[in-house]
Amino acid sequence: MYKIIRFFLFKLAAETAHHLTLHWLQFLIKLPFVKSIFKLLYAVENKKLERKIFGLTFKNPVGLAAGLDKNAECIDAFAALGFGFVEIGTVTPLAQPGNDKPRLFRIIQDEAIINRMGFNNEGMSLVKENILKSAISNQQSAIIIGGNIGKNKITPNENATDDYVKCFHELYDVVDYFVVNVSSPNTPNLRALQEKEPLKQLLFTLQEINQQKIKPKPILLKIAPDLSKEQLDDIVEIVFETKLAGLVATNTTISRDNLSAEKSKIDSIGAGGLSGKPLTKKSTEIIQYIAQKSENKIPIIAVGGIMTAQDAIDKLNAGASLVQLYTGFIYEGPDLIKAINQQILAKN
Repeated sequence: MYKIIRFFLFKLAAETAHHLTLHWLQFLIKLPFVKSIFKLLYAVENKKLERKIFGLTFKNPVGLAAGLDKNAECIDAFAALGFGFVEIGTVTPLAQPGNDKPRLFRIIQDEAIINRMGFNNEGMSLVKENILKSAISNQQSAIIIGGNIGKNKITPNENATDDYVKCFHELYDVVDYFVVNVSSPNTPNLRALQEKEPLKQLLFTLQEINQQKIKPKPILLKIAPDLSKEQLDDIVEIVFETKLAGLVATNTTISRDNLSAEKSKIDSIGAGGLSGKPLTKKSTEIIQYIAQKSENKIPIIAVGGIMTAQDAIDKLNAGASLVQLYTGFIYEGPDLIKAINQQILAKN
């Protein structure tokens, strides 16, 4: 069924299709029996799928990656479609429109997407309201919610920590874990925060505030796939030093490798992060490297090029504890969630 829907969605501009899909999910999930139908079609309920990671119990290891439900508008729908957890955001303190349009592009022959959205979101206060509404309408759904946080475009890097702290305080009561996003290629100079000293300062500050809470929340770091081995070594060291709960690996890449589309087409799209099938191998290699370097002591949420159930299994075998979908979900729909969970059960 999804392939029929996708046929029509892919006739629209990518961002138009994105917003239309979210709009319809918001509408449909409120109708009687739709939630039950979604669950019947796509959800795989089995205790063997449960994963206990960094103090949280995930009903299954397949999550929705940040970037799709930026403003936490469709948590109920994604829960009904079978996801075990949903990561909202990236959220910034102030609402911001993001980069100029067009800024989202499909490369269908490569099962890929290029985006330069630029942390477009409605700001932390509205996102918090949306999560609270979702909890009420869904009667405190068991789905785990992650909060992916970032800085506003107008905030200089020397003041970036303030933005992350504001988001942490605002969302603390409504999310189950946090992801610090310093790896998006679409906010000017953001990736400079991945350098060792600025990153340590940011993470130490967040952890200091976190430890003052009655119940500290897991804090993870989302990293880019474009880091060198030396930089990855630094990341592993920083995770241990700052006592982070884990890593999300990986964000989109600025590389244009592994594309079969004509170079002129890719060049005409311009800057942005590449996701989807061309990132599959690179992302898995990074997960494997971190797992080996850390002696499997760092929990990893794998994201990047999971287009098939086998891609997810490969990520888990490489050392990941959980997986997340974005581009694969756009190309394959909710059948992919079901297929991954079924294959995990088959491997048990």
